[in-house]
Amino acid sequence: MFTGIVQGKAQVIDLQRKDDFMRLTLSLPIEHCERLQTGASIAVNGTCLTVTSFEGAKISFDLIAATLDTTNLGRLALGDEVNFERAARVGDEIGGHTMSGHVFATLEVLSIEQSEDNCVIWFERPTKLAPYLLAKGFVGLNGCSLTLARVETDRFCVYLIPETLRMTTFGSVTEGARVNVEIDPQTQAIVDTVERYLAEREKA
Repeated sequence: MFTGIVQGKAQVIDLQRKDDFMRLTLSLPIEHCERLQTGASIAVNGTCLTVTSFEGAKISFDLIAATLDTTNLGRLALGDEVNFERAARVGDEIGGHTMSGHVFATLEVLSIEQSEDNCVIWFERPTKLAPYLLAKGFVGLNGCSLTLARVETDRFCVYLIPETLRMTTFGSVTEGARVNVEIDPQTQAIVDTVERYLAEREKA
């Protein structure tokens, strides 16, 4: 389980690509490597990955076809930075919202509106995900727990404070980039339940 409170940025230091497979190696800040072990879960750009090996702050993960097809991790290049979050422990403060690290799809960054103290980023709102992307609702974007500020038919936006821009890769994101999205599970459960109920009523 994750909270959507990104702990920092890690750098891609090695990529080994094969057909439908990629071994990803990151360099994490050493202070976040305490009690790390093989088999541990780390969210990378919001994607729950399993540690396959590590040496100091150098940590490797194996990515299979399903992950490469669904997320933006297959687009990474050497030197890129990614958001990371270690798995939550019992007793940790949940400052964001509960996230599983199971990415639904990627969304395109449509535009970025930057001012001195605010940053507004607009994303596409695909038809298949639109029912779950609601104004004032939660969403996970590249592992960040964020609130949808405004929602339109085919797009939505979030507002980011300077601290979020400093701590995450959103500080350097560009228009046209693809961002991982995880729908809030409670929103999904409510929407799906209501839709099933209405469908059953129509059949009655």
